[in-house]
Amino acid sequence: MPTSPTNSATPEPSGVRRRALLGAAAAAPVLAGLHGTASAAPSAGRKKPRRLEAGGDLGPNVIVFDPSTPDIQARLDEIFRQQESAQFGPGRYQLLFKPGTYNGLNAQIGFYTSISGLGLSPDDTTINGDVTVDAGWFEGNATQNFWRSAENLALVPVNGTNRWAVAQAAPFRRMHVRGGLNLAPDGYGWASGGYIADSRVDGTVGPYSQQQWYTRDSSVGGWTNGVWNMVFSGVDGAPAQGFPNPPYTTLQTTPVSREKPFLYLDGDQYHVFLPALRTDSRGVTWGSGTPRGTSLPLDRFYVAKPGDSAATLNQALEQGLNLLLTPGIYHVDQPVEVNRPDTVVLGLGYATLIPDNGVTALRVADVDGVRLAAFLIDAGPVNSPVLLEVGPEGAAKDHSANPVTVQDVFIRIGGAGPGKATTSMVINARHTIVDHTWVWRADHGDGVGWETNRCDYGVVVNGDDVLATGLFVEHFNKYDVQWNGERGRTIFFQNEKAYDAPDQAAIQNGSIKGYAAYKVGDHVTTHEGWGMGSYCYYNVNPSIVQHHGFAAPERDGVRFHSLSVVSLSGNGQYECVINDTGSPTSGSDTVPSTVVSFP
Repeated sequence: MPTSPTNSATPEPSGVRRRALLGAAAAAPVLAGLHGTASAAPSAGRKKPRRLEAGGDLGPNVIVFDPSTPDIQARLDEIFRQQESAQFGPGRYQLLFKPGTYNGLNAQIGFYTSISGLGLSPDDTTINGDVTVDAGWFEGNATQNFWRSAENLALVPVNGTNRWAVAQAAPFRRMHVRGGLNLAPDGYGWASGGYIADSRVDGTVGPYSQQQWYTRDSSVGGWTNGVWNMVFSGVDGAPAQGFPNPPYTTLQTTPVSREKPFLYLDGDQYHVFLPALRTDSRGVTWGSGTPRGTSLPLDRFYVAKPGDSAATLNQALEQGLNLLLTPGIYHVDQPVEVNRPDTVVLGLGYATLIPDNGVTALRVADVDGVRLAAFLIDAGPVNSPVLLEVGPEGAAKDHSANPVTVQDVFIRIGGAGPGKATTSMVINARHTIVDHTWVWRADHGDGVGWETNRCDYGVVVNGDDVLATGLFVEHFNKYDVQWNGERGRTIFFQNEKAYDAPDQAAIQNGSIKGYAAYKVGDHVTTHEGWGMGSYCYYNVNPSIVQHHGFAAPERDGVRFHSLSVVSLSGNGQYECVINDTGSPTSGSDTVPSTVVSFP
């Protein structure tokens, strides 16, 4: 475990402490018949539903500050005290700062808390102070600092460096740090995040104990050290390619990107900005005039509140409205159906959908330009065949000019209580961009066990030409990622195999020992991946052997760069890295086995 900022030695495995200690675009009129019977004219004697109002109040858990607001620090501290250790609690908060300058603040960010500026540029909203994530609640261990975010702010850190010590599902987007950024907790304890996009850090980023990290389309003044897997695409100032020593995987550009939608103020009116699609992108989208994209006023959104039913959300969508999910928990007893091109579903403060009675939480039709962003799907106690479906089975339309984007959409099975699914996320629509997701079968919390929160597959990609940038998928009973579509690409993949497998037979995949973390279909002719890691920690039965972390057909069009597998303290072993290639992991030494290029 690192003991000083200059020590880049391998830390203790996240799995040991992380789990064991807790243990215990514009809306268009809806065409008649587009949604089948749901949008047909009401039959005789059936009352037509009341038309829903658009826009309106953002609800009690969206806290809005301006520079004249009294006692800002006290309010921030109050929310943090409630959320600091509430890993599976019901609280959800969105903190919004109007454009202006704020002095002397330290916004500590706990679970299910998002902090954002309300300008078109991060520099419109400046905090002379810090937006902090640390790990005092967990004895200096940051490996469970999940589900929180920071967006669209400029920071001038008090001591010159802002601390953002996070793990999965904690995006740092569209931020300007006028100083340095420390990604490790105080004391340099364990950490296993994370994700930065569309951000500028004027000083140096210090990951220190972070085991892996992905930075996309940003600018950094420097980058110091790394443990296992640091990946960069389109980042000005990124370190040169060096994998495995130093563990840097660097792409000069990102093939396709479109930044996450965000809420902002135009005068005193809320709008949602929809950033434009970029190809071969590099650097931030802001800082030199008005950013490229379009804008929707809030009156093109149904502002959903906890307690709204799936029927209400679907009625709003059928009216041609977009959805703004305000913070809270939404139970849905039928799928939320997104059938109209360019629909936006945007969450605030980790708004959470829970499917009841085994339904799919949300489905997207085979249409252009849908944007899903910033919400959590939590599996219910009755098994759902699929939790999120992007495009129906057999979807084949070309969406290259206006793809579906799935950004900061997180999925959880168990942990907050019993939950089951067969597959978490299915991507059928072509050209979909999955930009930062954490799909997690829980290994701690409530309702956790090999069969208790069973979910066989994390992410299944059937659509062609799909791109994943920042793919975190962990602990599934079979394949964590199964990629069947052609011409798929993944930049950065982080995985841990399921800890709780009871024995070798439970994970046996025919004649193969264990299911790969990332499996490319045998028929696939073209696929590429960069900066990908899989870790095992079979603590229930440390004798389990996993043949490989990655599996793919061996042909010229299927290529991988910078692969690693790690056995955490020898709890289970990998025999190979990909297929039959790569050295086995080494006993109880938590040292990666790597493959620089495959084939």
